[in-house]
Amino acid sequence: MGAELVINAASHETRIALIENGTITELYIERSREKGIVGNIYKGRVIRVLPGMQAAFVDIGLEKAAFLYVADVFDAIEEYESLLYAGNKKDDEPVEEQDSNDRPEFRPLHPIEDLLQEGQELLVQISKEPLGTKGARITSHISLPGRHLVYMPTVDHIGISRRIEDEEERERLREAVDRLKKPGSGYIVRTVSEGKSEEDLVADMQYLSTVWEEISKRQLKAAVPSLLHSDLDVVQKVVRDIVTEQVDKIVVDSKIDYDRIVHFISTFASKMKYTIELYDEEEPIFDHYGLEVEISRALGRKVWLKSGGYIIIEQTEALSAVDVNTGRFVGKHNLEDTILKTNLEAVKEIAYQLRLRNIGGIIIIDFIDMEKEVNREKVYGALEEALKADKSKTNILKISELGLVEMTRKRVRENISRMMCEPCSYCEGRGYIKSKITVCHEIFRELRREMLDVRGTKATVTVHPQVADLLYDEERRGLEELEKKFKKRITVRAKPGFHQEQFEITIN
Repeated sequence: MGAELVINAASHETRIALIENGTITELYIERSREKGIVGNIYKGRVIRVLPGMQAAFVDIGLEKAAFLYVADVFDAIEEYESLLYAGNKKDDEPVEEQDSNDRPEFRPLHPIEDLLQEGQELLVQISKEPLGTKGARITSHISLPGRHLVYMPTVDHIGISRRIEDEEERERLREAVDRLKKPGSGYIVRTVSEGKSEEDLVADMQYLSTVWEEISKRQLKAAVPSLLHSDLDVVQKVVRDIVTEQVDKIVVDSKIDYDRIVHFISTFASKMKYTIELYDEEEPIFDHYGLEVEISRALGRKVWLKSGGYIIIEQTEALSAVDVNTGRFVGKHNLEDTILKTNLEAVKEIAYQLRLRNIGGIIIIDFIDMEKEVNREKVYGALEEALKADKSKTNILKISELGLVEMTRKRVRENISRMMCEPCSYCEGRGYIKSKITVCHEIFRELRREMLDVRGTKATVTVHPQVADLLYDEERRGLEELEKKFKKRITVRAKPGFHQEQFEITIN
């Protein structure tokens, strides 16, 4: 069964769900006021060099200064190549993951104080979103991702994705790119290039070269700090990176985005077989596909297993912990068998939740203790197998005597909890509640449902005072669009006694 992309596009928020075998496996959210910045290119100025950390802070015009590590700085193309491939010219690094800005480990030849000085101007690219209290991570190794290739304008190198395993195909792609590319430039051949013609590669090269020429021209005239290039929006980015032969259907509820996707695919992936549908039913698209329940489930800390066991997911600034429990499951034979079955069932759910919630960084999994070594090996093997479908890079250590698994998962963007929730003011930041923006968007969706089913000329929304302020101010446009669409007046009433997540809608 092929995978589907379901796209819910509104003026205030765009949500994209990847559905595999009837289950949502990945969720992307972009809000008009909080657009992602990974891939954006800036002209910045060094404001502080930290020899003790071998890093620097760079002003690129964001709220917080961006962080630049010495490994992400290069003085000249020759030095960069020596950093990138020192003693290992034949390796096919860097490796393409879902994020095409991946880079291998570097061995810097010079300390950062010899490479950068305060006040120095430089061209940088966002490699990691600001996460929590940290500013954005940046690099001076510019890369421009296309459909089939990632262009590295300052590096003379060809890398092949490790996901392309056929050696003859790898060599064919390497020879084709080497023959077609401009001298002094470099490319990473993406997984989707497997089996593609030289015509497809040339089209990508021409497009990416044009983009780089425009960036270079803007750099000469731009002030400091300033944005020189914005990466694609979330819809185009997901279509570019995820829509492959495995994704055979796209469903979108916006005519504007439908036309943009058709144009984008016809331009960059014209030979790909796919079905794209414009969803124009009255029922909200995520309700129609049953996705709202799964998204709400992904915000909870407890996830029940079919057997009656459950897992607890706790996320902190430093790491995420997953605890496996038998719960109501009592088994049929003996304790060891009950524990093994619970752990094996938990493995599939953990791999699924890590991907859906986009949990990254250090992850500790506390499986139920197993006495037999063979059972520990079964659980470890099952975890390795379950994580193969994850496009983000993962590293796993063997199960310890305590039943713990230590692993890491590459983190590029915020996880769902941090995206949709905010620190709870009721418990002094010890937990999370839905943010005021999330509540506003839930109100919009509920109003849409209520106005379809209930007759009347006026709707009254009773909410927490801070949510009311947001609806009157920054989110007013959403209400106005609903009033225009359903020809009903919407009044917002603040009630101090309400919880921030609580709201009531009456129509008369």
